[in-house]
Amino acid sequence: MAYLFWDDVGMRSLIQEFENDFLDTYDSILTPVERSDVFRILVCKQFGGIYGDLDTELIRHPASWIGPSDITTWTDGETGSDYGYHNDSAMLDDETRVVNLLWGLEADNDPNSDAYWRQSYTYPQQLSQWAFAAAPNHPIVTRYMDNLRNYTKDNETAALNSDPLKRTGPAAVTLATKSWLEDHLGFRWTSLTGVKDGGRPKLVNDILILPITAFQSRGKIVPSWRRIVETF
Repeated sequence: MAYLFWDDVGMRSLIQEFENDFLDTYDSILTPVERSDVFRILVCKQFGGIYGDLDTELIRHPASWIGPSDITTWTDGETGSDYGYHNDSAMLDDETRVVNLLWGLEADNDPNSDAYWRQSYTYPQQLSQWAFAAAPNHPIVTRYMDNLRNYTKDNETAALNSDPLKRTGPAAVTLATKSWLEDHLGFRWTSLTGVKDGGRPKLVNDILILPITAFQSRGKIVPSWRRIVETF
């Protein structure tokens, strides 16, 4: 397992090489924090891999982040739609890989309450992007970049969409994932909540969403689900 660290010059060089049409926006509109947000996504778009902030500590080796029980079938109690992998006895390898994108929830609130926006979240079920894993060229990453290009297509539009959490951060990756699943599967996003089922990993198409306890701040971890912890 290799750990790669990128400085500002290297980050810009990668954008110039692989997303050259976005370079002017990267240089002139995005803040340093937003550049970091975008860069982590684009590295995984081009190469795939596992991302973690510097202030995180592994609890479980990434090779063990996904097990057979994490991809078993589950049912949306409201729509009756079934999701997950229907042959959980199969070995998970490069030929049978059923997970190509892995996120963890950073917020999980009752969808019927206003708790999420009182806690300053954009969505009741909101994803974290301080730790995630992706195979190269996943369509969710493409959706993320399409949204960002639309938000920053000119200075006026960029000024109207200047909140970094919504433009490049957790709300942005949530919107990309949510909208893609809704468009392609008719997926009900709030079915990801663990409020009623205690929280469990949920596989939707090739996207595995871990419960809020998998990627969490220190002191809030439920041992059975934890993978990584923020140490700040």
